[in-house]
Amino acid sequence: MRIHRWVQYTFWILLAAIVVAPAAVSASETEQVEITEYQGEKLGSVGNFRENSIRGVQVVDPGSYRLVIDGLVGAPAAFTYPELQSMPHTAKLVTIHCVEGWSVRAFWEGISLVDLFASVAPLAAANTVIFHAVDGYTTSLPLEDVIGRNLIIADRINGLVLPAKNGFPFQLVAEDKWGYKWIKWVVRIELSSDVSYRGYWESRGFSDSAEAGSSMFGPR
Repeated sequence: MRIHRWVQYTFWILLAAIVVAPAAVSASETEQVEITEYQGEKLGSVGNFRENSIRGVQVVDPGSYRLVIDGLVGAPAAFTYPELQSMPHTAKLVTIHCVEGWSVRAFWEGISLVDLFASVAPLAAANTVIFHAVDGYTTSLPLEDVIGRNLIIADRINGLVLPAKNGFPFQLVAEDKWGYKWIKWVVRIELSSDVSYRGYWESRGFSDSAEAGSSMFGPR
């Protein structure tokens, strides 16, 4: 009888270790809290974003992810996710305006493209930045706009690691531009001299300047 009770006691101890311990670790590793206000200003939520990508939500493995920066640069580079996470980050409060009629104001944190470009030495002929996504989506901006507005690629929104539907690991925060310039799942940034380049929606008639508030079909 004593042996039987000892076996039962040991069984329940082991069961508790198997069931309870992993659950506690999982909660501590994955729990995140989205901030709803910044400096007294109410923020929109990640839940307010509509999913309108060309091929659905993309799931990117951070372990194999590489951000390639090439084209008209003196030192092409491919950065891993940990390397990018270790770089200085910039925070911005910016509103995205979609041509579908919705807007979300959010707190974005990410890496300045000016800093990234400094590490690859853009050539004098470069005047256009072409962004490529994992799903084949592309868009572009004048290099002077990217530098002048100190645009960032964001890896966090409202204090959260960027969710997959918002473009993990990086989304371009193209402030003052219509939402179709806010490319998600960025995997390549190409510096070019092709000022006539047109991205996915721009080649389908949308404005290339894409100034928010102006006609989406304005001067291209």
